[in-house]
Amino acid sequence: MKFLLIMHNNPLIWDALTEQERNEVMTGHGAFMETVTKSGEMVGTVALAGPSQSAVVRIRDGVPAVTDGPYLEAKEYLGGYYLVECDSRERALELAALIPDAGVQGLGVEVRPVVFAGTADG
Repeated sequence: MKFLLIMHNNPLIWDALTEQERNEVMTGHGAFMETVTKSGEMVGTVALAGPSQSAVVRIRDGVPAVTDGPYLEAKEYLGGYYLVECDSRERALELAALIPDAGVQGLGVEVRPVVFAGTADG
Protein backbone atom coordinates (compact mmCIF):
# COMPACT_ATOMS: atom_id res chain seq x y z
CA MET A 1 0.00 0.00 0.00
CA LYS A 2 1.18 3.52 -0.74
CA PHE A 3 0.88 6.33 1.77
CA LEU A 4 1.60 10.02 1.58
CA LEU A 5 3.32 11.31 4.71
CA ILE A 6 2.46 15.00 4.57
CA MET A 7 4.45 17.64 6.40
CA HIS A 8 2.72 20.93 7.10
CA ASN A 9 4.80 23.90 8.11
CA ASN A 10 3.90 26.85 10.31
CA PRO A 11 6.38 29.72 10.01
CA LEU A 12 5.58 30.99 13.51
CA ILE A 13 6.46 27.63 15.04
CA TRP A 14 9.54 27.17 12.84
CA ASP A 15 10.84 30.67 13.60
CA ALA A 16 10.38 30.09 17.35
CA LEU A 17 12.78 27.12 17.26
CA THR A 18 16.42 27.66 18.08
CA GLU A 19 18.95 27.32 15.29
CA GLN A 20 20.07 24.03 16.84
CA GLU A 21 16.50 22.70 16.87
CA ARG A 22 16.00 23.67 13.21
CA ASN A 23 19.29 21.98 12.29
CA GLU A 24 18.23 18.81 14.14
CA VAL A 25 14.98 18.70 12.16
CA MET A 26 16.80 19.20 8.86
CA THR A 27 19.50 16.59 9.53
CA GLY A 28 16.83 14.25 10.86
CA HIS A 29 15.28 14.20 7.40
CA GLY A 30 18.53 12.80 6.01
CA ALA A 31 18.44 9.98 8.55
CA PHE A 32 14.77 9.29 7.79
CA MET A 33 15.42 9.15 4.04
CA GLU A 34 18.30 6.74 4.61
CA THR A 35 16.08 4.50 6.78
CA VAL A 36 13.19 4.26 4.31
CA THR A 37 15.51 3.92 1.33
CA LYS A 38 17.37 1.01 2.95
CA SER A 39 14.07 -0.66 3.89
CA GLY A 40 12.85 -0.32 0.29
CA GLU A 41 9.78 1.66 1.39
CA MET A 42 10.76 5.02 -0.17
CA VAL A 43 8.94 5.84 -3.38
CA GLY A 44 9.75 9.55 -3.52
CA THR A 45 9.91 12.82 -1.65
CA VAL A 46 9.35 16.49 -2.35
CA ALA A 47 10.21 19.62 -0.37
CA LEU A 48 8.32 22.72 -1.46
CA ALA A 49 9.30 26.38 -1.47
CA GLY A 50 7.40 28.67 0.87
CA PRO A 51 3.96 29.99 -0.09
CA SER A 52 5.37 33.45 -0.85
CA GLN A 53 6.85 31.88 -4.00
CA SER A 54 3.59 30.29 -5.14
CA ALA A 55 0.94 31.44 -7.58
CA VAL A 56 -2.70 30.43 -8.02
CA VAL A 57 -4.30 30.07 -11.45
CA ARG A 58 -8.06 30.38 -11.82
CA ILE A 59 -10.06 30.51 -15.04
CA ARG A 60 -12.57 33.38 -15.05
CA ASP A 61 -14.78 33.87 -18.11
CA GLY A 62 -12.43 31.62 -20.07
CA VAL A 63 -9.37 33.69 -19.20
CA PRO A 64 -6.62 32.56 -16.84
CA ALA A 65 -6.29 34.83 -13.81
CA VAL A 66 -3.02 34.45 -11.92
CA THR A 67 -2.51 35.74 -8.38
CA ASP A 68 0.65 35.58 -6.33
CA GLY A 69 0.76 33.77 -3.04
CA PRO A 70 -0.87 30.72 -1.50
CA TYR A 71 -4.25 29.32 -2.42
CA LEU A 72 -5.64 30.14 1.02
CA GLU A 73 -4.56 32.42 3.82
CA ALA A 74 -3.60 29.99 6.53
CA LYS A 75 -1.18 29.61 9.43
CA GLU A 76 0.07 26.31 8.05
CA TYR A 77 1.02 25.34 4.54
CA LEU A 78 2.16 22.21 2.75
CA GLY A 79 5.92 22.03 3.19
CA GLY A 80 6.58 18.69 1.54
CA TYR A 81 5.87 15.01 1.60
CA TYR A 82 7.26 11.51 1.47
CA LEU A 83 5.58 8.89 -0.67
CA VAL A 84 6.17 5.48 0.84
CA GLU A 85 5.05 1.97 0.06
CA CYS A 86 4.66 -0.29 3.05
CA ASP A 87 2.63 -3.27 4.23
CA SER A 88 0.06 -1.51 6.40
CA ARG A 89 -1.36 1.68 7.83
CA GLU A 90 0.31 0.81 11.12
CA ARG A 91 3.72 0.73 9.41
CA ALA A 92 2.97 4.06 7.71
CA LEU A 93 2.18 5.53 11.14
CA GLU A 94 5.49 4.13 12.47
CA LEU A 95 7.35 5.77 9.59
CA ALA A 96 5.57 9.09 10.15
CA ALA A 97 6.69 9.04 13.76
CA LEU A 98 10.31 8.85 12.55
CA ILE A 99 10.01 12.12 10.62
CA PRO A 100 11.56 14.85 12.78
CA ASP A 101 8.68 17.28 12.21
CA ALA A 102 6.45 14.94 14.23
CA GLY A 103 8.55 15.74 17.31
CA VAL A 104 8.14 19.52 17.04
CA GLN A 105 5.49 20.93 19.38
CA GLY A 106 2.66 22.33 17.25
CA LEU A 107 3.53 20.36 14.12
CA GLY A 108 2.68 16.85 12.97
CA VAL A 109 2.78 14.54 10.00
CA GLU A 110 -0.46 13.65 8.24
CA VAL A 111 -0.69 10.07 6.98
CA ARG A 112 -3.01 9.56 4.03
CA PRO A 113 -3.50 6.42 1.91
CA VAL A 114 -2.98 6.85 -1.83
CA VAL A 115 -5.99 5.63 -3.80
CA PHE A 116 -4.63 6.39 -7.28
CA ALA A 117 -1.19 7.21 -8.64
CA GLY A 118 -0.41 7.87 -12.30
CA THR A 119 2.93 8.24 -14.03
CA ALA A 120 4.16 10.27 -16.98
CA ASP A 121 4.76 7.08 -18.98
CA GLY A 122 1.31 5.64 -18.53
